[in-house]
Amino acid sequence: MAVAAPPLPPPLPTTPARRGLKRGLQIGAVIAFIAICAIGMLVFLGYNIGVTGLIVGLVAAILPVPALIACFMWLDRYEPEPVRYLAFCFTWGAFVATLASLTVNSTMSWLFKREGIPDALVAVLVAPFIEEITKALGPLLLLLVRRREWSGITDGIVYCGLSAVGFAMVENILYLGGHGYAAGADEYGPATGAQMVFALFIGRILVFGFAHPLFTSMTGVGLGIAARSGDRRVRLLAPVAGLLLAMILHGTWNLVPTLVQVTGENLILLYGYIGVMVPIFLAMVGFAVWLRGWEGRLTERTLPDYVKAGWLSPPEVAALGSLGRRHSARRWARRVAGDAGLRAMRGYQFAATRLALLRDEMRRGLDRTPQGAARAAAEERRLLDEIAGYRSVFVGRDPQAPRAVWDGARYHLTFPDGVTRMVDAPDEPVVPIPVVMAPPPPPPPPYPTYR
Repeated sequence: MAVAAPPLPPPLPTTPARRGLKRGLQIGAVIAFIAICAIGMLVFLGYNIGVTGLIVGLVAAILPVPALIACFMWLDRYEPEPVRYLAFCFTWGAFVATLASLTVNSTMSWLFKREGIPDALVAVLVAPFIEEITKALGPLLLLLVRRREWSGITDGIVYCGLSAVGFAMVENILYLGGHGYAAGADEYGPATGAQMVFALFIGRILVFGFAHPLFTSMTGVGLGIAARSGDRRVRLLAPVAGLLLAMILHGTWNLVPTLVQVTGENLILLYGYIGVMVPIFLAMVGFAVWLRGWEGRLTERTLPDYVKAGWLSPPEVAALGSLGRRHSARRWARRVAGDAGLRAMRGYQFAATRLALLRDEMRRGLDRTPQGAARAAAEERRLLDEIAGYRSVFVGRDPQAPRAVWDGARYHLTFPDGVTRMVDAPDEPVVPIPVVMAPPPPPPPPYPTYR
């Protein structure tokens, strides 16, 4: 028997208009803050490298950005995050993190020179710490304010990775437009400036372009672990461990060119790149690919609860287990119900993935308070209703599929002779054909962590 969910907490004594106004002011304040930082960075870049250098650096630095963003979007295919949150993280890294890091690095560089300390040490002792902290602050703020938008480590890598891509883009504007074009053009003319831009583009973007996303993704892993853990110690220590690892990798990478500059041994750069950075990069790529598959298999581990309760059928869960099966289901929905069926199947798959993540949260005990449990129960029911609505668009429209109803234990198949017989589900469900469901039952009982 299903356990009744606790009652929803009483509404706050504020009108919808006031809540909307408060939310609007908060969003406006964030946008204004990022805009001010963006203006500050543009003024700094334009003043220091000139308008021509700014334009050249901007064009060259933007070129790899779509490819890098596409990589993170590929990783986030099962449960795509809202575009507004992705844009927030990208712009935070591009303008807020760069302006704060530039200010601290410039100040510390001046202090180092005044104390007779080599300026190159700023890149090793200061830059890794301030840059990784500022890049991570945007995703961390999003985690604190919108925790339910974090489904795990994948989201952490995506949010932090996009923040790092934005940071790297603006940093590359400074290097390509300032140290590249402006420096070469002032000394030898525009042709030399263009050659230096090309050389720096190969080195900073084609060869080392993965550096910033790689470093900050370590923090993303820590934040993602914290988002899916019910242990307070893990929630605190995992982000700190991820941030420290990001700082160590960043500092180690910055140490390599510093050693090259001091010793004059260019082979140090090659050894550091091939012996340290490439293996770590390949390991991170392998981990991301495995994580992507794990997120797909999460539906197969959690949604059977709803199959037993009669909300989902075995073929539907099997059709969610991989991207290939999901694409097959979309093609089937489009064949039997047209474009409306395709849109419904996409919405169905997104809602089912969100339901799997929510059920996983219940198992992990992330909502320990009565208010949290009530919100989770309400969200669960909302997603189940959405799934039922999407299913109604394409179920029962395939003339090649038998008339079948799933009751949570067996199929009720209507055979050509008009007789309805009960049939057990096969060990390997036929996908991607969903079936008509019996009258909606109550959701499956919550886990003990709900209490």
